[in-house]
Amino acid sequence: MENRLKEKIMNKETGILTYGMTPPKATHPPEKIAEISQKQCERIRDLDIDALILYDVQEEADRIEQERPFPYLSTIDPTTYSNVFLNTLSVPKIIYRCVGKYSEAQLVDWIKSDLDQDRFSVFVGSSSSQQEVKLDLTEAYRLSKQHNQDLTFGGVVIPERHMKKNDEHIRVANKVKSGCSFFVSQATYDVEASKNFLSDYFYYCTNNGLEMVPILFNIAPCGSPKTLEFMKWLGISIPKWLENDLKYSSDVLDKSIRLTQKIFAELLEFGLEKGIPVGCSVESVSTRKVEIEASVQLVKDIKSIIEKKLSPAAVI
Repeated sequence: MENRLKEKIMNKETGILTYGMTPPKATHPPEKIAEISQKQCERIRDLDIDALILYDVQEEADRIEQERPFPYLSTIDPTTYSNVFLNTLSVPKIIYRCVGKYSEAQLVDWIKSDLDQDRFSVFVGSSSSQQEVKLDLTEAYRLSKQHNQDLTFGGVVIPERHMKKNDEHIRVANKVKSGCSFFVSQATYDVEASKNFLSDYFYYCTNNGLEMVPILFNIAPCGSPKTLEFMKWLGISIPKWLENDLKYSSDVLDKSIRLTQKIFAELLEFGLEKGIPVGCSVESVSTRKVEIEASVQLVKDIKSIIEKKLSPAAVI
């Protein structure tokens, strides 16, 4: 499975599909962590995905003055959680690393572990210019290339930032030059921002003779006003019309699922027309059982959309 994921990334294939989740809170007792991990393994084991993404959570209080809707609690390190609690899952794991939290020695130790295995990561920078960091992204990229050629790493893309600064495509291209092989977005609800980024990315690469790498658009169901509030706090751009549709819907969860399916289908179609390798990462930003189960079903729905779009009949 690992080799197939690496092959898809290196071949810059369209349709890579992942499922993302955050490890349990570090404060949970061992028996609670075991119970959570067992349920997660049961949900994920039969999903037809290319990889499981495990997030490395950082405190983001300095990013925004507004109070966090849900309290911040540290979580189990994603590598530890993967190795100890999810070791029965054969699916490849993509481990997020908020590199600013670690010293150079700490990151190098992690990079050099399991040198005989194909490994995958997404390196994440600071959440704001005010955040104190021990290590920046450029240095993390250099250290990874220097110490482990079998660690395939990617980066984060933020199409909403492109609406303000108009340079996200250049950021991505520069990160590719530094070694990033793929990108994962934050949760996508603004299709216009995403298409604007993809368009500029396509023409920039075309005009400069650069290959385009896979862009995985993250989608997440929203099942309640509280989840909507949290999404907005996270910096997810939700157009006013769409926010209204969710707020006033008789079934917020069903409405959000249909909207996210439509958004991804539109982005996939846009990518196929231009030869941009577009993929998808599904997650639940909520710990509510109904939203987690909806995200699992959403993976299956997105898989069907991808297969339908990539089928020979669709190409003809």
